[in-house]
Amino acid sequence: MPILPITLTMAAAAALINIWLMVRVGKVRTSEKVSVGDGGNETVIRRMRAHSNFIESAPLVLILIAALELAGWGGLWLWIVGYTYVAGRVLHGLGMDGGSFKWGRFVGTIITLLTLAGLALTGIYVAWSVM
Repeated sequence: MPILPITLTMAAAAALINIWLMVRVGKVRTSEKVSVGDGGNETVIRRMRAHSNFIESAPLVLILIAALELAGWGGLWLWIVGYTYVAGRVLHGLGMDGGSFKWGRFVGTIITLLTLAGLALTGIYVAWSVM
């Protein structure tokens, strides 16, 4: 059975980011006294969307990383892509709060889009090259 160190590392990092985003939602819910939903509170909405947005992209990125690693396309470039994605998701999560760090949302979004597009196109290339 193959060991996928890049996939395992990125999945572990994604799990930690997911926990961090969940805790941030919980903290703001507690401070704003919002038990269920968003209560119409902008801060709660921002934190919830940061968490939801992460959950919307992370599975696809992890699946593509795993598939490429299984296909023998791992290596330094895939480590860099994975770590860049992780950094982008942290920037996005922080940037969703607005304020002086709001640029992090934009940068994180661009990193995520480029990561997904690059991995998808590489996946298509690898798949077609073996057909």
